[in-house]
Amino acid sequence: MLDDITQAVLAREEVARYLRGGPGESQLDARERICGYLDELRTTQRYPFYRALKHPLYPILRKIDRIDEHVEVAQQATRGGRVIYISNHKSHLDYLVEPLVLDDNGVRPPIIAAGINLFGGPLGLLHRHVTGAIPIRRNAKDPAYLVTLKAYVAELLHKHDLLFYIEGGRSYSGELKTPKTGLLHAALQARGTDSVIVPVAVAYDVVLEDHILPHQAAKRRQRPFAREVAEMVRYAVGYQSRAFVTFGAPIPLTGHDPDSRREVMDLAHETRDTIGLLYKVLPTAVVAAAMRPSLTRRELEGRADVIVETLRAAGANMDVASGRDAVERGAEPLASRNIIHIERGGRYRVRERTVLRYYARTLQHLLAGSRRPSPRMH
Repeated sequence: MLDDITQAVLAREEVARYLRGGPGESQLDARERICGYLDELRTTQRYPFYRALKHPLYPILRKIDRIDEHVEVAQQATRGGRVIYISNHKSHLDYLVEPLVLDDNGVRPPIIAAGINLFGGPLGLLHRHVTGAIPIRRNAKDPAYLVTLKAYVAELLHKHDLLFYIEGGRSYSGELKTPKTGLLHAALQARGTDSVIVPVAVAYDVVLEDHILPHQAAKRRQRPFAREVAEMVRYAVGYQSRAFVTFGAPIPLTGHDPDSRREVMDLAHETRDTIGLLYKVLPTAVVAAAMRPSLTRRELEGRADVIVETLRAAGANMDVASGRDAVERGAEPLASRNIIHIERGGRYRVRERTVLRYYARTLQHLLAGSRRPSPRMH
């Protein structure tokens, strides 16, 4: 028996066109293909089990100090209608950290759109039957799949809030990537839901995969997820970080035409730019941006001072007061990850240039020099 969302998707005009089949494909084959996609997308969030996940995940969650900013925005937005949380994507930990920040503050976590590579084995069962995540084939070209996915998301928004990542996957280079529009377009097609976008920025002092992601970018390929998990376990030894989750003022969906590619793209860039200004500027990133192959502490503090003043003038969301503050709080975490080396005489040297560059690039969108509007807070 078909569930309500599946029935609604199959009844949508844009999906019905593909159900009729086409050259070389019968109606029966077309229906089986689209129903197969819907079976793949179907998910269930079991909230009591979801909350219980904190206990088995404690060994990793205790390494992360979750800090929320302006979470009252989410609390108020969920009282008024459906909410589409759109975030940047730094780490696989985002899937845990951001929903748990909402849950910590009495907001039911949303359904998450995640890459299909995360749905193998036990983790896939957890996503599909507990957390309520939907698998996304990011590189899919089949028009029938793309139409079905967008229709499914549009219907899902009548019953659930949604979280997805504006960049698609994680940033391998560290910089804030160009926005993807597919799921945003789907959200605009969910008419009659009174939905709003709540932009979210997540930032870590140190990213668990910091030694993995930059090297994947250099090799231009993605490791199998199982292998990456094994590497993450290795780099989790001694890992400790703050995770800042910052919520911005709601962006209404009303007034945007889903059939206008320009309007969808403009909305995507507005959301991405807002996320960029909400992104917390942390000491580790400032130190990384200021570093050169070899610097004295005084030289490093001086260079960091210039960066801090530039970021402050750009309206960035600062956690750093000065160059000295950045070095005092940011150098040691980088040294503990073997990214830089601090000599006894107070000289700072680069050890892992590729990883250091990854952290420096997290501020690239703020240091680019273009003038941007102030971030939407509350």
